[in-house]
Amino acid sequence: MPLHITSLNSGSNGNCYYIGNETEAVLVDAGISCRETEKRMRRLGLSMAKVRAIFISHEHSDHIRGVAVLARKYSLPVYITPTTLYSCGLRHENLEVVSFLPHEEVAVGRLSITAFPKRHDATDPHSFIVACEGVKVGVFTDIGSPCDQLIRYFQQCHAAFLEANYDEGLLEQGRYPYHLKNRIRGGKGHLSNRQALALFAAYKPDFMSHILLAHLSKDNNNPQLVKDLFSLHANGTQVVVASRYEESAVYSITGSGSFPAMPVQIPDAAPVKGIQIPGVQTSLFDW
Repeated sequence: MPLHITSLNSGSNGNCYYIGNETEAVLVDAGISCRETEKRMRRLGLSMAKVRAIFISHEHSDHIRGVAVLARKYSLPVYITPTTLYSCGLRHENLEVVSFLPHEEVAVGRLSITAFPKRHDATDPHSFIVACEGVKVGVFTDIGSPCDQLIRYFQQCHAAFLEANYDEGLLEQGRYPYHLKNRIRGGKGHLSNRQALALFAAYKPDFMSHILLAHLSKDNNNPQLVKDLFSLHANGTQVVVASRYEESAVYSITGSGSFPAMPVQIPDAAPVKGIQIPGVQTSLFDW
């Protein structure tokens, strides 16, 4: 059974990702208004009646702005860690709030959702894998630096939303104050194009059909630049840039190939350094 995926919005102005099969779906983050979420889903031919839950990655406003209204209107459970719930100040009266633990599967109908910690300047941030009958889609945004866990899960994905937030040159030369530049590139902010490409080129499984580049900076990146960069290393994977202004198309993800053998022990979230992109003369994941 395929998984249908779309980015309803991706960027510092709001993030919301839809992943579902023919009968049920989940939203990862709800950073745009309920009205805008509904409007964009209607344009895509998607129904809120299929959405069964919202999963929240962390407490920043561009990930939670629409969650309360959306969850109340459609009686949706909100999966969120207790620490994130406390930090975001979400008024959760009349909300069904459900906590989750890292690396433990949550069943939503036939969907299986697994969270794992990420490096970001939030209290308890998590990335997610959504799976159904062997098909896996990852949501990997707001990541300050790659870690072993990110690599482990990325290698299992048939498709992924992957952050490519900023071009290092554009950030350095741009108008942001020095402290904000350091926050973005300091290891708990966002992934650069270079870091994201290193992960993609070195660890993309042969069966990955789609990569949706997400959370691009308005001021410090360029959609065509990053698409061209990733396309050079795509090797058959469709490269899509998720917009901060509109929804993407809906993509159907099917399973093919086999997953690599993975060790049983789950490592900590230490950053990974010194990875080389094939064909690119540079050492990556350095900070």
